Amino acid sequence: MKNFSTKSNLVLWVLLIVSLMAFLAVENSKVEVKQRWYSEKLRASLLAKDAADYIRDYRLKGGIFVDVINDPNETALIGQEYTLTTTDRGYIEAKLSTTNPNFAAAIVDMLKEAGATKGDYIAIAYTGSFPGLNIATLAAIEVLQLKPIIISSVGASNFGANDPYFTWLDMESYLFEKGVFNNKSIAASIGGGGDRGRGLSPEGRNLIIESIKRNDVEFINEYYLENSINKRLEIYNRKSNGKPIKAYINVGGGIASLGASINGKLIPGGLSKIMDMQNYPVQGVIIKMAQEHYPIIHLLNISSLLAKYNLPNNPIPLPIPGEGAIFFEIKYNVLLTVIITLIIILLIGTVYTIDNRRHKLGSEYVQAGIVDNESHSKLKRAV
Repeated sequence: MKNFSTKSNLVLWVLLIVSLMAFLAVENSKVEVKQRWYSEKLRASLLAKDAADYIRDYRLKGGIFVDVINDPNETALIGQEYTLTTTDRGYIEAKLSTTNPNFAAAIVDMLKEAGATKGDYIAIAYTGSFPGLNIATLAAIEVLQLKPIIISSVGASNFGANDPYFTWLDMESYLFEKGVFNNKSIAASIGGGGDRGRGLSPEGRNLIIESIKRNDVEFINEYYLENSINKRLEIYNRKSNGKPIKAYINVGGGIASLGASINGKLIPGGLSKIMDMQNYPVQGVIIKMAQEHYPIIHLLNISSLLAKYNLPNNPIPLPIPGEGAIFFEIKYNVLLTVIITLIIILLIGTVYTIDNRRHKLGSEYVQAGIVDNESHSKLKRAV
């Protein structure tokens, strides 16, 4: 057992090499495992990409100018900073991030987690601010064969669907006419302040009203915000044909849906099966739905959603459908990891035990007077 000591360079090198080999073995044992609802997620992402491609091709054929600086992936889903129908401040990074077709997979995940099954009614509130996210939601709804009741507010924040002549309603109708989606909005409001376009010019409000008329949807134009909220609830209840609504999805910061702008920050992003009630300044549709114990899917705080569902921020180029942690989970070979860990523990324990016995044996010889301290040192080196 010469040099068999915890202080021996040879022993330390052996343990180091064994540990490195063990690490490499465990790392090489990693495999990609499909996440829950992989098939539905993939189909929804593919459909979202197809829908976005339809919009892009239609816009390019119409001679629309795509700003490759603000829209580097050339999706044609990124609007201008300011137009006559721009209602609120918006952040371009958030708009770019939501053009990722794999956002549809995250929405499938939320809907399935909420317990939605084929034929269930889903109440949805859209704005024009996130057309990419609206498309992703429609794709998820389509793949899961759900029955959406969609109410939109047409106004859009910066870089959203703020082209007065090609609003979100126009996008939606085009995709419906082409058979990409089987659902679209049944009612719409102007949006913006008071849900009636406060803050817009008269011309801007008129352009939105024209969009609502040409897309043949019910016009919600209540004088008071509370009435606009109640009108939406009445439409959801009426169109669900007496059947329960399985979930409520809010996309964007529509004032009638939220009740007050601050509520958008107070309400957790993503799925809330049970939402904590707070002292909300005004109770919008989303609060009232939560009070009725409907699962809530809140899609507004984009950075938190990206982190929660492992989606990239402002990706260039756009990820392909089926790419990323929302589809696959990296897992280690647990059995191999346990076996290797036990082997390393056994080796370290063996070295420690032999070294400890060597020290103990030498101490006993010194105490018995069999060897002196100098001989004890020689004995330790020899053992």
